[in-house]
Amino acid sequence: MNGARGPGEHPALPVTPGELARDVAEVAAAGADAVHLHVKDAAGADTLDAAALAEVLAAVREAAPAVPVGVTTGAWALPDPVRRLAAIRSWERSALLPDFASVNWHEDGADEIAGALLQLGIGVEAGIWHRAGAGTWLASVHRHRCVRVLLELPDGLAEPQVQHQAEQLLHLVERSHDDAAREPQVLLHGEGATAWTALRLAGRWGLSTRTGLEDVLVLPDGSPAADNAALVSAARQLLRAPASAPCW
Repeated sequence: MNGARGPGEHPALPVTPGELARDVAEVAAAGADAVHLHVKDAAGADTLDAAALAEVLAAVREAAPAVPVGVTTGAWALPDPVRRLAAIRSWERSALLPDFASVNWHEDGADEIAGALLQLGIGVEAGIWHRAGAGTWLASVHRHRCVRVLLELPDGLAEPQVQHQAEQLLHLVERSHDDAAREPQVLLHGEGATAWTALRLAGRWGLSTRTGLEDVLVLPDGSPAADNAALVSAARQLLRAPASAPCW
């Protein structure tokens, strides 16, 4: 929905609880099956604060009660892994919890954060940005308990590089599970100029995918995206088969 972007990076970037609630309802109507959002503080920066999280969740669930909601645990929100873990554990005091949260496995403290989320009953998405992160995740005691693996491709890749890197990461994830029943859902997405190529690949391979102002600010033709709902609508049109793969 917004990512780590600041309020000035796009005129329709949702920041406040009310803005996020409105956008979640709109993207759900446009075809999104779930949402991933970043909770913001008063200055528009990412925060893991329990009270701020609860305020956002209350607004979003009132606007769109059936939509699963995920959040970030990215290290940029609170770089010290000990303080980050403590902040996430403090969510226990809230009556409102997200359905899932992403954990970047190349970041310090990923295993401990995943464990804390699981203890709270929050699903864990494994964020895999590169081979090193995949290796750390493969060695994790929580690997088989992740509900989803996010294969995240960086901006700036040429189209052949997008497919090559996606294939490498997908191969690592797929061969890590000898029991098909335990394989997590795989979601492939990219950032910036990589975003739409990655989305097309995900559709072709039958993977889940996502779009939104966190990842890309333009439509497939390069024109500015009006808002998150416009991006989801464009993604659904590109996928051409709305039931073939979940879209966020």
